Amino acid sequence: MENKTTTTVALDFGRITINEDIVLYLFGTPGQDRFWFMWDELVEGALGAVVLADTRRLDTCFHAVDFFERRGVPFVVAVNQFDGAAHYEAEEVREALDIPAEVPLLMADARERESSKEVLVQLVTHVINGRRPVLSG
Repeated sequence: MENKTTTTVALDFGRITINEDIVLYLFGTPGQDRFWFMWDELVEGALGAVVLADTRRLDTCFHAVDFFERRGVPFVVAVNQFDGAAHYEAEEVREALDIPAEVPLLMADARERESSKEVLVQLVTHVINGRRPVLSG
């Protein structure tokens, strides 16, 4: 939000238990430069990532996209949709951020539980699909 009066001063953490064999540990990191030192530690052992894009400041996403691409961490891009922000089609955002076609790009509202859940489902699906062995023959 443009009128935002607070900012994240650390990181967010969450845990979602799917079943006794599958537990998602979620770490939300701020995108500001002063927090980048944490990213190397948090990505250690990570199976995937979500880049939350704000269409008002798409330029702030380049570092995150580059970070995950360089480290080979599967990621999805969730374009945060909310009142007052300009609406862009998914392909416009994909082109602006130069996101490869194999990277899922979703329109989402991070404030909405179902929307956030769908982003995580797409991430897990993307991670699983990327880890399937390639069969020749």
